[in-house]
Amino acid sequence: MPIDTIYRDSGCEWIDVEAPTEEDMKYLHERYEINNLLLEDTLDPNHLPKYEADGNVKFFLLRESTELERKNLNTISDISTKIGIFLLNNTIITVHRMKAKSISETKNELSLREEVCSPEKIALKIALVIMKSFDDESLSLFETMDNIENEIFLKNTNHTNQIRRLYKLKRKSGLNSRVLTISTDAVDKFKLLNLPDSEFVDLKDKHKDVVADFDHLNIQITNLISMFLALSDQKANQVMKVLAIYSVYFLPITFIAGLYGMNFDNMPELHTKQGYFYTLGVMGVIVICTFIYARRKQW
Repeated sequence: MPIDTIYRDSGCEWIDVEAPTEEDMKYLHERYEINNLLLEDTLDPNHLPKYEADGNVKFFLLRESTELERKNLNTISDISTKIGIFLLNNTIITVHRMKAKSISETKNELSLREEVCSPEKIALKIALVIMKSFDDESLSLFETMDNIENEIFLKNTNHTNQIRRLYKLKRKSGLNSRVLTISTDAVDKFKLLNLPDSEFVDLKDKHKDVVADFDHLNIQITNLISMFLALSDQKANQVMKVLAIYSVYFLPITFIAGLYGMNFDNMPELHTKQGYFYTLGVMGVIVICTFIYARRKQW
């Protein structure tokens, strides 16, 4: 996508670059005298959020939560995408690799406004939408966790698929939490811009709220995984308990059956006419006595 001027008024110009090419980077360097190292940071898909100042250029690198569902959740690029924001004089330049909700929503909001807007306020609006993207992601993950919890405890399911979903949820939540934690310094640097304190505090509070939400989510997921494993162990113990009780019942009578199955001629009661029924009776008494003993012991 070519370099696009998406907003301009008497006090501000907003230039947006989506999926920049080498020619785009060269043009930005020559036209606006932006350091090539800062421009290269916008091309690295795994670059962490940060703030840098170079002369009259202020550079914010933020990450926005994406709705793309990736199978592998190994790096922060699997759950977020970069938004590079350059502020210089009355110009704001945004650089990003893919379509970003923060850019489109801010653009739509500006189209409905009539008053003049500064580059600093546009950068602040973009940052607020970015924080909202993580807020929406946290709500989605909370809903997924609640669904898994209901399946485990209310529907009494115990499938290996549940632990896989919980593990994926934990990885996703952990990566989001890492992005937000690293973004703290960049968010704090918005205080250096020419913005009212109330607007900066609004961004700061939103960032703190989202960080707290993901911290709480991480704790809840960890507890749910522990409870799921404990429940699985409990069910396994119940199965072993039933098998053990049946073994207690059948072990004595199996011993008797094995003993009289040795077919020695001089065994007691072997040639008794009612010996078979006597033996069955003894076996029945043993089973009943074992049952009464187990009930008294509350096994």
